[in-house]
Amino acid sequence: MFDNLTDKFDRAFKVLKGQGQITEVNVAETLKEVRRALLDADVNFKTAKDFTNQIKEKALGRDVLTAVKPGQLLVKIVQEELAELMGGEQEDVDLKGNPAIILMSGLQGSGKTTFSGKLANYLKTKKGKKPLLVACDIYRPAAIDQLHVVGDQIGVEVFSNRDEKDPVKISQAAIQYARSNGHNVVIVDTAGRLAIDEQMMNEITAVKRAINPSETLFVVDAMTGQDAVNTAKAFNERLNFDGVVLTKLDGDTRGGAAISIKSVVNKPIKFIGTGEKMEAIDLFYPKRMADRILGMGDVVSLVERAQENYDEEKARKLHKKIAKNEFSFDDFLDQIQQIKKMGNMKDLMGMIPGMGKAVKNLDIDDDAFKGIESIIYSMTPEERNDHKILNGSRRKRIANGSGASLQDVNKLVKQFEETRKMMQLMSNKKNMANMMRQMGGMKGMPGM
Repeated sequence: MFDNLTDKFDRAFKVLKGQGQITEVNVAETLKEVRRALLDADVNFKTAKDFTNQIKEKALGRDVLTAVKPGQLLVKIVQEELAELMGGEQEDVDLKGNPAIILMSGLQGSGKTTFSGKLANYLKTKKGKKPLLVACDIYRPAAIDQLHVVGDQIGVEVFSNRDEKDPVKISQAAIQYARSNGHNVVIVDTAGRLAIDEQMMNEITAVKRAINPSETLFVVDAMTGQDAVNTAKAFNERLNFDGVVLTKLDGDTRGGAAISIKSVVNKPIKFIGTGEKMEAIDLFYPKRMADRILGMGDVVSLVERAQENYDEEKARKLHKKIAKNEFSFDDFLDQIQQIKKMGNMKDLMGMIPGMGKAVKNLDIDDDAFKGIESIIYSMTPEERNDHKILNGSRRKRIANGSGASLQDVNKLVKQFEETRKMMQLMSNKKNMANMMRQMGGMKGMPGM
């Protein structure tokens, strides 16, 4: 995400490296590179110009503390201004009303139908709502079927009427159905077009007027860059929407849409789509996104994802097993499943400060654990429960069954044994205290 922009910002800040103070000359040189980086990222020209002028004004008026280098100070100013440019504070979706009505708008191919499903899943699992998806795309072949497939996937009901050709009537009937059946959120998926046209605009305007939604969201493909901003502007002039959804942000290495859109339409980015899975939806936090763009990581979001997938009862049972030295391959497998629920591995690693550059050019597949899982699944229940019985012949059978080499199986078993030992050591407070004392006595050793 935004790899190219991060690299260019990094190169721009190197101009100030080794400088003793911020001057008009070295700031101008740095900001020239910053502006070029923004334009290369397909950021609106006026937005890029205003942004760098604002930074210059703040940088030249700021005293550099003895403990802070000029380059560090400028990074801090850029981070603050970048967060402000993208909206400043996070804004959630408005769920007022009984039911709350959310109208989805956008061009065809922007990921609107898929995101409608993601939003329904988010509201169901994170907010405890009972959403109803409404199929109002009566033009695109199989659009209604697609929404039903999405609904079945996440366990959310879909309202549709294949005989009715008026989206206004379909949406009104859906709201009545929702009230009668206990649905407290209605998500209306409307038709998109390949380009902005008058018929589409008139239709969605009529739907909005008829159902009076509590929230109108504009869904746009982040990878379209400046085109996304122009489309948002055209939609906002007609619909006056409440917020923007950026889809396919995981594939956007430039970042122009995310940076420009708020300043052009003056509407907040509320959600981002970060993958194909129904769970791949995040609230948009401008400050966290600014940190990620500048290569600072996003620890807060990483912790939040971990907490969302944290099962307290499972954790308690696991702690008891570790204390008794009973941690098994089944427990190991369960931990892998919890990590996978957190999202794309490369994206997760990029949230760790300093790791963004390290993983930038690595091809980390979503199925990074597939090899480990196949080896464990090739074990019998008895072998998973007691790894000590894994002799040579058993390991050879597991290797053949999983498609892995005998060396891979041996390596996994060895790593598992080392993990068990470390967990056992850390679960015992007395052992931990002894270990800390031993480390304290190693201060004189090289590297300690």
